Amino acid sequence: MEPRLSHESGGEKGDISRRECLTIVGSVAGGLVAGLPAISATSDGASSSVTTNLRINGQAHRFELDARVTLLDLLREKLDLTGTKKGCDHGQCGACTVLVNGRRINSCLSLAASHDGDEITTVEGLARGGQLHPVQAAFIEHDGFQCGYCTPGQLCSAVALLSEARKGDASWVTADVRRTEPVELSDEEIRERMSGNICRCGAYPGIVQAVRMASRLGQGSAG
Repeated sequence: MEPRLSHESGGEKGDISRRECLTIVGSVAGGLVAGLPAISATSDGASSSVTTNLRINGQAHRFELDARVTLLDLLREKLDLTGTKKGCDHGQCGACTVLVNGRRINSCLSLAASHDGDEITTVEGLARGGQLHPVQAAFIEHDGFQCGYCTPGQLCSAVALLSEARKGDASWVTADVRRTEPVELSDEEIRERMSGNICRCGAYPGIVQAVRMASRLGQGSAG
């Protein structure tokens, strides 16, 4: 017969008292936790630092970082690269989008230490020699912004989008996902691929036109 849980300590043979049940569960949980790697800490309880090497906008940087620091906070607070914006801080609005080795990510959700050795490009690194990146120029040409708060993330996302399309990466609305040729960016494709970047001002028509213009010019690289 299966053991039964009893609220009293003097139940029938085979019964498990509530106290005994809690003791067993606590022992099992403690054993599981004991098997996990510990997070090292300093004497004051703070997380220990880690050495992280990053190449940001073409310049090499070496940091001693708290392991819990996000890439977004590193860029804004350590390097004063405040173009990358903190919006929702939950990876939902896209204002913090940057490029890591050419791929777009939400920097608010990514630990800086996890990018040791990576190439990071922020909106400050898109222009070269005082000349705007073609995507930046297209956003100006087509009024792809209003207040500008989301624009840095929109720009980085658009640059990566064009690179993805040239490589043939499919999206949710791509008609034939088996094709490996460059994807022709229709308005529907652009809207889908930019859907992770929210513009609360509603400048979406201009954003779509800007991305389409940059696509036709064949410009999508971060450099």
